[in-house]
Amino acid sequence: MTPHALPVRPPFDFHALLGFLRSRAVVEVVGDDFYQRGEIVVRFDGSSLITTGEPERVRHLFDVDADSVAIDAHLAKFAMLNVAENRGMRVPGAWDPFELAVRAIVGQQVSVAGATTLMKRIATRYGLEPAALAEAKESVGMPAARWATITGLARAVASGDVKLTRGATLDDSIKALTSIKGIGPWTAHYIAMRALREPDAFPQGDLGLRKAAGVVTDRELLRLAEPWRPYRAYAAMLLWRSL
Repeated sequence: MTPHALPVRPPFDFHALLGFLRSRAVVEVVGDDFYQRGEIVVRFDGSSLITTGEPERVRHLFDVDADSVAIDAHLAKFAMLNVAENRGMRVPGAWDPFELAVRAIVGQQVSVAGATTLMKRIATRYGLEPAALAEAKESVGMPAARWATITGLARAVASGDVKLTRGATLDDSIKALTSIKGIGPWTAHYIAMRALREPDAFPQGDLGLRKAAGVVTDRELLRLAEPWRPYRAYAAMLLWRSL
């Protein structure tokens, strides 16, 4: 394969991205300085991502086009986000939007480790393609309602009735996602944040975000996060990094 170089706007925290992806790896291998999925390997040479293939998927997954200078300048106004120690934070995208949507549903009310274990079971038993999961009958140890959401989404995506694409506005994206039975605001914002590249998506129902921000309720967290617009997704990454 001919390597592709994807220039990246500095600053760029490649290792933070790898750390996030490593703890959630299912079919990938994530090392200290590389990401690998099948035959595709991605490394960072200090100025560009070097990939052996699928450059557009890699661009999306590693948030190559984010303007970290502008994002950091805005979020650095808020001490709790600790931007000075985490410059160049990016929002990990998705290799495949449907796969990420399944991950978000699996992750409802379970730990990152627990969700990763369940995702590996799904990948091993059924694969992670819509057509395969649309026909899946037996759960992999998940609540029935959550499994029904996954298979229902798979059928809708496989048939073309649902397209996991970005709306004209964040509100449009969230409205489309929450119209799918079993997908609530937290799941919709997580999908929008990573799969749809919505920079202001913010899963305020996340316990870890509330803990990192030192607040008790979703309403308090939303009020606190209002000045972080239009980069709340990046603020969420910074808060998760602090845990």
